[in-house]
Formats: sequence, C-alpha cells, structure tokens
Amino acid sequence: MPIDATQPYDDQNIFAKILRDEIPSKRVYEDDFAVAFHDINPQAPTHILVIPRGAYVSWDDFSARASDAEITGFVRAVGEVARAAGLVAPGYRLLANTGLDAHQEVPHLHVHIFAGRPLGPMLMR
Repeated sequence: MPIDATQPYDDQNIFAKILRDEIPSKRVYEDDFAVAFHDINPQAPTHILVIPRGAYVSWDDFSARASDAEITGFVRAVGEVARAAGLVAPGYRLLANTGLDAHQEVPHLHVHIFAGRPLGPMLMR
C-alpha cells in the first residue's frame, strides 16, 4: 500500500528493522551512511535496494534534513554498489519513489538499482 511521504518517520518500518538487524537481509554493502541489500521480490535480474542509515521517509525528507556528509555518503554508496556489482558498462536504472502518486511502499528512503537485462522505457504509456 502506498504511503504518504509527508508523514513522520515510522521506526517500525521494514527497513528500520533491517538496519537494526531485527529482520535478515542479503547485504551487499554497508558503511557509516548506507546499507545495500538484494530485494526480496526482484523486478529485474539484479535488484538491489540502497537505504540511508538515518531516519528519512523519502528523497524529499532526506534532501531537506540530512547533513552534507550523509547526502554525499549516500550518493557515493549508491555508485559504489553499482560499480561493485559490475553494472556500469551494461547499464542500470535508479529509482526512488516518493509519496502516494509514485507508489512509495516503505516509509524509509530507498533507491532501487535495477539491471541485468534491457529495461525498456521508463514509464508505460
């Protein structure tokens, strides 16, 4: 069910629980700013989620409230994950949904990295 990205952060969301190791995940990267893991319901042959360690509901919330170090660290983490997975040469797609109309399902900022096949047009017409 899509969430309203203007709501306060819910520390019981699934990604907050993954950050606290209350729910297992197949992690592929972690540092002081981000954690990356395989999506449990992949939509492409490679489908990795990258989340900031901080409590941010959406890209809007993150860009407004995160420190410069958090923003830089998170963006660098996304790039590092894509490079480490060997996705740069064939190509990959980044997606971050924000709010109801974009169908954001988890109220914690997350970037999807999709790859592994030609992904087609961005939006269906």
